[in-house]
Amino acid sequence: MEIQEAIKMKIISVFANEDKKRVIHNFFSLTALQIASYVFPIITLPYLVRVLGPEKYGLIAFAQAFTGYFQILTDYGFNLSVTKQIAIERENKDKLNKIFSSVMLIKLTLFLISCLLMTIIVFSVNRFAREFKVYFYTMGMVLSQTLFPIWFFQGVEKMKYITLINVLSRLIFTTLVFVLVKSEVDYLIVPILNSLGMLIGAFISLYIIYTKFQIQFVIPKYADVIFQLKDGWHIFISTVAISLYTVSNSFVLGIFTNNTIVGYYSAAEKFVKAIQGLYTPVSQAIYPYISNLMQKSKDSAIKFISKIIRVFGIISFIISSIIFIFASSITHIILGGQYYHSIIILRILSYLPFIILLSNIFGIQTMLTLGFQRPFSTIIISASIINILLLFVLTPLFQQVGTAFSVLISEIFVTVTMFIYLSKQNIHLITLNY
Repeated sequence: MEIQEAIKMKIISVFANEDKKRVIHNFFSLTALQIASYVFPIITLPYLVRVLGPEKYGLIAFAQAFTGYFQILTDYGFNLSVTKQIAIERENKDKLNKIFSSVMLIKLTLFLISCLLMTIIVFSVNRFAREFKVYFYTMGMVLSQTLFPIWFFQGVEKMKYITLINVLSRLIFTTLVFVLVKSEVDYLIVPILNSLGMLIGAFISLYIIYTKFQIQFVIPKYADVIFQLKDGWHIFISTVAISLYTVSNSFVLGIFTNNTIVGYYSAAEKFVKAIQGLYTPVSQAIYPYISNLMQKSKDSAIKFISKIIRVFGIISFIISSIIFIFASSITHIILGGQYYHSIIILRILSYLPFIILLSNIFGIQTMLTLGFQRPFSTIIISASIINILLLFVLTPLFQQVGTAFSVLISEIFVTVTMFIYLSKQNIHLITLNY
């Protein structure tokens, strides 16, 4: 109880003054939204891995990894670059209309390009063509990502409007998984439900933007479109690089092995990502706040970031340690006996929530808000190259274990390199002063 009280008091101290109340409201709204995005899939995970088995579950994971490349293309880094713009221009309705319209036009164009590329690839490769329906149904998730303007709500720091409807829609479709998926022959229902659940949330969010915020689509000027493409370019390149040691892991593993092996790896990775997802509301809630604060007072922003590290760094380290120690029990309870080979994967990946939390704070919350886009991109690209090299060396030799170590080494490289870069810039986020 003393430890819990200490953590509680520390969180209160981080968000103590009046200016930060909005951050708290957005944090809880984003927490609820993150429950819909990560916890609901974790609820279905024990059921799906047992009903579908490693082979079919691995196929679905492989399809999601493949279409994940198109999600990256359609996002184009806008979740960070445009969020910052909207946070600054939130009181200028005409400017918001231009930003919203330009970004949506670009995203829809990129989605059409993605559909064309996906169709060509799927019907050109026999392995994809045999299960083409899985890939087309999974593309519905790419469409929902394209239409879902989370960057707008983050920028205006008003997440409450979309949180309830997203949680409700995902709850309904999570329930339908238990009702409709009864055996491995029902595996196609899974991507259909995932896509429909996300699409409903996307359409309702657009309706809220139109009615609550009175944002209208206007024909964007060529200069506005070019500006958005240039502004998001460095973040897009960084995101592409990040995909090489996130999305690419299951994909490359599937190329070298089979769907069953992918199932072992993806099941463990899914659990770890769900834990990482619990911290995403913190990141999304504080990013626009830090962007604004950095414009007013760099010292205040650095102090705020340091407090965030102390509180959530301790929490994430404890959670990662629990996963490492109880990996065998977690695997048996969550995944079942068929996934014995996932235990070592879970143990290798167990400290990623802690490591990635730190890299998020060092990179996105600090480097990007300070304008260090280029070194941020350089670090990420370097890590992606390291990861790809490790994947092509370790995966053929050690299969899912080699893939897991490739991910771990790459993430450690990112975090340590960002910390060293900030230290050289005389920005010290980790201090002993409380």
